[in-house]
Amino acid sequence: MTNNRQFLLARRPEGAIQRSDFELAATPLRALADGEILIQVSHISLDPAMRGWMNASTESYMPPVALGEVMRAIAVGRVVESRNPGFAAGEHVTGLLGVQEHAIHSGAGLNKVDPSLAPLPLFLGALGMPGLTAYFGLLDVGQPKEGDTVVVSGAAGAVGALVGQIAKLKGARVIGIAGSADKVRYLVEELGFDAAIDYKTEDVAAALRQHAPKGIDVFFDNVGGAILDAALANLAHGARVVICGAISQYNNTDAVAGPSNYLQLLVKRATMRGVMVGDYYHRAMEAITTMGGWIQAGKLKTREHVVQGLDTFPETFAKLFTGANQGKLVLQVV
Repeated sequence: MTNNRQFLLARRPEGAIQRSDFELAATPLRALADGEILIQVSHISLDPAMRGWMNASTESYMPPVALGEVMRAIAVGRVVESRNPGFAAGEHVTGLLGVQEHAIHSGAGLNKVDPSLAPLPLFLGALGMPGLTAYFGLLDVGQPKEGDTVVVSGAAGAVGALVGQIAKLKGARVIGIAGSADKVRYLVEELGFDAAIDYKTEDVAAALRQHAPKGIDVFFDNVGGAILDAALANLAHGARVVICGAISQYNNTDAVAGPSNYLQLLVKRATMRGVMVGDYYHRAMEAITTMGGWIQAGKLKTREHVVQGLDTFPETFAKLFTGANQGKLVLQVV
């Protein structure tokens, strides 16, 4: 019987991710029951949300991963055996398959994907959860208008890079915030952002005042902390702040730092609203079709950072929190 290698959550992390937070186990694969399918996992999406799922007490939209359970993750893979009439061997699916080589699944919540239309990692990026988050978070929540100034934090990441490009397609002026000179060049020279700020070497508040002298109409935040505060201090009248994530806070060992400049929401008659991608799954094909068309037409560029080998999962996952990844971070299993 084949052994299934899988990463289990061994302990609740304190601060930065460590390999010792996980256990790499080899578990024999059991026979399928009626209604189940066996999936060979090929690519695993590594996302900041996974860090929150590891905490015991975090109130969230999903329960925490239990100690000893397979680490939760979105992945894509190929059906190798099926006892479910809705799925056939050879089909590719994506969904919550976990950090493992194989997944036995009921099929509930899985979506079929066609690898002849796009490379499989793209279904974990622009044509997957990050793409839906960017599309609906910007257009439905941020509601940019032509001529607006849109600022994106974490702008070189999987969501941020798409947000900025979509904003440009909608006629906005776009400023990105990222964490290296290379990422700043990438945003401006390759993705067409109007300006970009290196938060590690620049005064973000001063740079925002320079690049957005009339204020920020839409701020799409993936970072939280001091960068959120700097953006709140430079809002335009009627601004919309989209809260997508707060990656600067996820490894905190004490309380998450809230925005001290929140009263600017009052002064500028602005709004701050969170975006949760699950609220938009019923409209997924709208975003996938539109963005797929933009990609085929060369209007939307994507970058996937693919790392080989299941064994590298802890160290590869940690790249998200140091900014070492370049674009959408994906772990290739086979």
